[in-house]
Amino acid sequence: MITTDLVVLGGGPAGYVAAIQAAKLGKEVILVEEDLMGGTCLNRGCIPTKALLQSASVKHDIDHADEFGFSLKSDYEINFATIQARKEKIVSNLRNGVSALMKKNKIKVLHGKGAVMGPSIFSPVSGTVTVTYEDPSKEETVIVPKNLIIATGSRVKSLPNLKIDEENILSSTGMLEISELPKTVAVIGGGVIGVEFASFLNRMGSKVTVIEYADRLVINESPSISQELKRAFEGDGICVKTSAKVQKAEVVNGGVAVSIEGEAKPEIFDKVLVAVGREPNIDNIGLINTSIKFDKKGIQVNKHYQTAESHIYAIGDAIPTLQLAHVGMAEGKIAVEHLVNNCQDTLDYVSMPRCTYTSPEIASVGYTQADIPEGMKVKVGKFPFTSNGKGMIAGAKGGFVEVLRNEENDDLLGISIIGPHATEMISEGSLARYVNASAHELGEVVHPHPTLSEAIQEAALDSYKMAIHK
Repeated sequence: MITTDLVVLGGGPAGYVAAIQAAKLGKEVILVEEDLMGGTCLNRGCIPTKALLQSASVKHDIDHADEFGFSLKSDYEINFATIQARKEKIVSNLRNGVSALMKKNKIKVLHGKGAVMGPSIFSPVSGTVTVTYEDPSKEETVIVPKNLIIATGSRVKSLPNLKIDEENILSSTGMLEISELPKTVAVIGGGVIGVEFASFLNRMGSKVTVIEYADRLVINESPSISQELKRAFEGDGICVKTSAKVQKAEVVNGGVAVSIEGEAKPEIFDKVLVAVGREPNIDNIGLINTSIKFDKKGIQVNKHYQTAESHIYAIGDAIPTLQLAHVGMAEGKIAVEHLVNNCQDTLDYVSMPRCTYTSPEIASVGYTQADIPEGMKVKVGKFPFTSNGKGMIAGAKGGFVEVLRNEENDDLLGISIIGPHATEMISEGSLARYVNASAHELGEVVHPHPTLSEAIQEAALDSYKMAIHK
């Protein structure tokens, strides 16, 4: 039996950041990770997908080099094995970096499956953790911590009529491991994961069809953003079907027949990607041994991330908040500051930036036109990248910045961006929300010229009908 100040279950972004924060505050920490350090984000999500998207971006630049004055007189070949190897090298380097941070901060890492015990001979309260290992000859470890943080992440969801086999019908995990590019792909789900893979596969030369049950893509973004993404996708040759319900997908002669409600016959694809979201990975970790409340959406916590057992916290994708790595990291820091210093800081989820790495990129912070609080009077400002000097230089074919302000007090309510480098620019909006800047201040602060960020300034001014270049 081992005693310690804190056990963290899960080595993803939420878990490892919480562990490091606690160690920096002087606590003895043990982190338990069943799989790979870095979690889904580093190994099967954020990082590898963006590495693939970068390769697709290079291919797009080559394909459109003539627009910038370069005539390529010979064809080129795609070495997909090299693209995948580059992705794996990036992931491996970052994973090694996380492990190095564990050593630097003197955090003990146990590579096994952790489960929570209820009151027992080891402790009169819940929270003792047992760690079992793949090697059956290795004896289980029992840890009795003063505090426990559950950061077990999430896993891919599917639908009852879509059996993922990771060969023909794939999850995002399987799609990341393909050895060759399919000629035709159906992407079932028009959320962030689905549209990012659609963008990648289309740029790499696959014929892509996106099938979304809702009436628009990226349903959590502004309707104007959804409309612009659909326009851009269709302009790039992606077939977009919204308000479409997939009845079934069956493997037929090496292909996949996808049946959509209301369509006369199924369409055959080489591969199908199921991208209908993720669900919390909280099964079989011993929660039933405790008084912790949970359901299929995740573990219930208070604003400090305490569960019903106040010495046990839960963060990241294990709780029903935004499933974003940077949000989990922020939750981890706040949870640790509360358990160590009784800090009362909380997280403003409305002000969390949200990024989608499609082509064109999408980023937003604050409210959108779809979720403005009822009764609030709102003014909207908008500015297109086709009227922005740097946007024209970058070759933008569309896209815009949309700014929402409260008409009564000038508060900045939200910013939505679709266009080049949107995911980098959104931090200006995050900072503005954090310091409670007004839309007027955002519009009056001097922006360097020529920059894409000038479109944020112009959109803010446009909410007052004072944009200079519109």
